[in-house]
Amino acid sequence: MPDAEHLLIQRARKGDQEAFAALVTEHQRYVYNLALRVLKNEEEALDLAQEAFVRAWTALPNFRGQSQFRTWLYRIATNLCYNRLPGLRRSLNDLGDDVISELPETDLAFDNPARGFESSELRSYLHQAMDELDENYRLLISLRYQNELSYEEIAGALNLPLGTVKTGLFRAKEQLRRALESYQELSWTNP
Repeated sequence: MPDAEHLLIQRARKGDQEAFAALVTEHQRYVYNLALRVLKNEEEALDLAQEAFVRAWTALPNFRGQSQFRTWLYRIATNLCYNRLPGLRRSLNDLGDDVISELPETDLAFDNPARGFESSELRSYLHQAMDELDENYRLLISLRYQNELSYEEIAGALNLPLGTVKTGLFRAKEQLRRALESYQELSWTNP
């Protein structure tokens, strides 16, 4: 945890509202985007993000620093997502570890779904493909690539086994890859 953030957390734990406001400013965009990716509704995402920060303020005295602040905050936000979409937790847990032995640690060919996309048309197609993913895959992709959490941080935030996170990300990237292959076929037939 960066020293500046650590100091803000310590001050906020003692009731310093300005310090907590600085933490909110630092993390609000990421929490909102996470909620938006899962809920697909701007107003609900805004409400959920606000509720996540209210709960974080209330629970801050219990934050022990065993994980990064953002991981702890994302756990609060994802628990709120679970409450709004009850099937989300069940479908994430149902991923299982059945393909984990086949997964590479990194997938260099598709490490970041947004890497290298120059065309706004392709970027738009990627966003459409993301919106069509199941909620559980959308959540995992959002945490990994938009919020840049490690596999371990995602597992901690979602309270899932590491293997389940890897399996879910593998399957989500496969779905995105197939969608992008369809886009490529379309773009070749419609020059």
